[in-house]
Amino acid sequence: MACISKRRGRWVLDFYDQQGVRRWRTMPEGATKAQAKEELRVIEVQVKKGIYLPTVKVPLFSEVAQGWIEHKRLKLRETTWGVYEGHIRNHFGDLDYLKITRISIATVERFITDRQAQGMNIGTLRKILVTLGQILSYAVRHKYIDFNPLREAERPRGQAQLQDDNEACQDLRILTPAQINAFLAQVDEPKYRTLFMLAVFSGARQGELLGLRWGDMDWEKYQLAIQRTFNNGRLFTPKTQTSKRKIDLGPVIMKELKRWRLACPKNDLDLVFPNEAGNHINNKNMLRRHFRPALQAAGCPSIRFHDLRHTNASLRLENGENIKYIQAQLGHATPTITLNVYAHLMKDRNPEAACRLENVVFGENGSKMVAKSKKGLRLKTVTL
Repeated sequence: MACISKRRGRWVLDFYDQQGVRRWRTMPEGATKAQAKEELRVIEVQVKKGIYLPTVKVPLFSEVAQGWIEHKRLKLRETTWGVYEGHIRNHFGDLDYLKITRISIATVERFITDRQAQGMNIGTLRKILVTLGQILSYAVRHKYIDFNPLREAERPRGQAQLQDDNEACQDLRILTPAQINAFLAQVDEPKYRTLFMLAVFSGARQGELLGLRWGDMDWEKYQLAIQRTFNNGRLFTPKTQTSKRKIDLGPVIMKELKRWRLACPKNDLDLVFPNEAGNHINNKNMLRRHFRPALQAAGCPSIRFHDLRHTNASLRLENGENIKYIQAQLGHATPTITLNVYAHLMKDRNPEAACRLENVVFGENGSKMVAKSKKGLRLKTVTL
């Protein structure tokens, strides 16, 4: 049984932890009996949940963060792990020396407010909070704390959200059909012309294209299977199930791929776009020697390779493709992600769609309810 007693003028808590070990905790000098009872109540709750730790054994936030990042080392891609490690090294200084049990909802909200007051980009802050949330979830799993305070904390939102979304939209650089034709016309080597053309018409990521093998092509169904990605000198499986997908291709790009297959040097890896030694292309050399010079020669704006993917999405939206289909083709996890990135490209005026809706209800004559008269425009009553 837990109890409270007074020794040498200070209240002492006497209890057993979840392991059955008898423990004592001496309250600070000047603490009242009521405060001692409240502290004992908190301890009993922790014991019941199996998360009680003696004060000297409660780890610091920095120790928990280090444990989490080491745990994730073998589970993440090197680049992703480096981003998380950078967050821990650069952004949690005012949390590092707090006991993990001292990280409360108020602590987290103060952390968020301080970063916003310092002018931190809202997108960067959200990424840092993802890392913080995973560290705190790790602490919950290891029974250092009984809940993740970030889940209850108020996240950044409001005008800052809109501003960040607008900035993200402005960062998308898209080629027009005329610019695409001019750009491709300046690429002399068939390998790179086919690569850039496939990037435009598939919307695949750079790493997905550089990891392609001829066995990924379905010549009968006019489809391309994305099954791997090549980044930082290594092959990876796609991050999510939706990234592992089949992309529909048109007859023109399929004809170009067939022509390139006949010219493509044989290589042991069966790569669609191998280098001279039969290995994967060095993406930096590809950008420096072929991609950027062709853009410049064509008089196109300076864009990133990834903007060919944005160009694909833009053209699909312009053609009125279903957002769910676009999401599946691009390999986004959900349609919401597609909408968040490309919603600003959608037309805010579409009279043709309004006419189609009327025609569904009223028939082909439904859109002819407005007629001209000698006095000007007026509504004409018709029998439906």
